[in-house]
Amino acid sequence: MRNRVRELTVELEKLTDAVHRDEVARAEQRLRLEQLEARIIEEFAIGLDDLVAEYGPEVDVPPGPGEMAEYEAAKERGDTVMAPQPIPYDRDTQQRRANRAEKDLAKLGKVNPLALEEYAALEERYKFLSTQLEDLKQTREDLLSVVKEVDEKILEVFTSAYHDVAREFETVFSVLFPGGEGRMVLTEPGDMLTTGVDVEARPPGKKVKRLSLLSGGEKSLVAVGMLVAIFRARPSPFYVLDEVEAALDETNMRRLIGLLERLRANSQLLIITHQKPTMEIADALYGVSMQGDGITRVISQRLRTDDGVEEPTSA
Repeated sequence: MRNRVRELTVELEKLTDAVHRDEVARAEQRLRLEQLEARIIEEFAIGLDDLVAEYGPEVDVPPGPGEMAEYEAAKERGDTVMAPQPIPYDRDTQQRRANRAEKDLAKLGKVNPLALEEYAALEERYKFLSTQLEDLKQTREDLLSVVKEVDEKILEVFTSAYHDVAREFETVFSVLFPGGEGRMVLTEPGDMLTTGVDVEARPPGKKVKRLSLLSGGEKSLVAVGMLVAIFRARPSPFYVLDEVEAALDETNMRRLIGLLERLRANSQLLIITHQKPTMEIADALYGVSMQGDGITRVISQRLRTDDGVEEPTSA
């Protein structure tokens, strides 16, 4: 009987342990079910009964988005296809499908709850920048149009002025260098907006044309002739000349004076000079004189009256 009691006692302990393990397991299952139910409500906002009724193992699994997309694409191509049908629930298949979905979701990263606000702000910024860009494009077109009009006007004015000055320069050069030849040439005749202007001068008795090979007096005379040609092509009420004949000899100075006589027929000339021949053709002289006491004073002297009679010069 004692042996029987020991055997039954051992069996009772085993049964008690088994019952305890089952109770612990049931408690863990209840806790896990409660956690799953809370997670379902939190993540999917649906009750457990509704979830089982709509997505339980007895419910057929509807076609996935990929299958529906292929079906719609085939319909658009005109293929004869049947719409995908729901299939019975298979845990392994749906587990693999859920694993793939979780991986795709993990690749997307964390959800930004402020994405809509940020998108709205970026969209507004994009619209603003797009408007500014369109304004800049329109402004650029307007500027290019203005530049084109200005280029056309510059081309017209420069071409007209060049031909007039070139014509007058040949006339003036023949006066300054009787028997010589001088002309203006364009460095790039095909592009009047970027072309330069060269001056070719060949005084009588010389074969040179480049200005660098002329003497100092000849260079000065050619330069003055260029200025006078511009004056004659585009007349002005008056001109100011400062020591333009300083490097000229007597002969070239007389030629220049003759040219100035022609120029002052239609314009007034203000000439700064120390040359007596130039002073002789002036209508009035203005200068600075120093008296015996060493004090300077400004003096003026009219050489010709309105009737052309010279007045006596003062000491």
